[in-house]
Amino acid sequence: SPDRAAPERAPRIYTRTGDSGFSSTFTGERRPKGDRIFEALGATDELSSAIGLAGEFSSEKGHTFVDQLHKVQCMLQDVGSNLATPLSSAREAHRKRTSFSEKPVLELEQWIDNYSEQLPPLRAFILPSGGRSSAALHFSRAVCRRAERCVVPLVQAGEADPNVAKYLNRLSDYLFVLARYAAMKEGKEEKIYIKPEP
Repeated sequence: SPDRAAPERAPRIYTRTGDSGFSSTFTGERRPKGDRIFEALGATDELSSAIGLAGEFSSEKGHTFVDQLHKVQCMLQDVGSNLATPLSSAREAHRKRTSFSEKPVLELEQWIDNYSEQLPPLRAFILPSGGRSSAALHFSRAVCRRAERCVVPLVQAGEADPNVAKYLNRLSDYLFVLARYAAMKEGKEEKIYIKPEP
């Protein structure tokens, strides 16, 4: 009877398909896990995780930009989709589904301009600091730079959309400005570089 039906089993999280050191792209290709596509995907995933941590710290302080960070994490999913669809093996249907436009890049530029206008002029090299929110945003910026370094060779090889690299480039600038903004709003001091005495 329906009342005695066995409960549905949750799908297993593991598939065992990567045990031999290979993984699949969205186009169905099997490539070694050390392939530069998976390096770029891993760096992008790490970036989203770092931003998630920065978002949690910033949320605790009531920062209004937390919604922007969530939107960025969603955009990074789209970045990952584009990276997982190497153009050399993608069919038109794949390309349409995972294309990445310039619109998110322009949005980041608007956000950067908005926060920059509210900040004091930058007169020294700033060290990652300024409270937990700010320091976590600086850490995210450093991870973003690494993700960008992983993506640029894919773009240069014609395997990923140039707008993906542009997005990561602007995103690191946004995270830098946002780190300074968070420190300012929290009244935290930004530590600056001081040349050690010889």
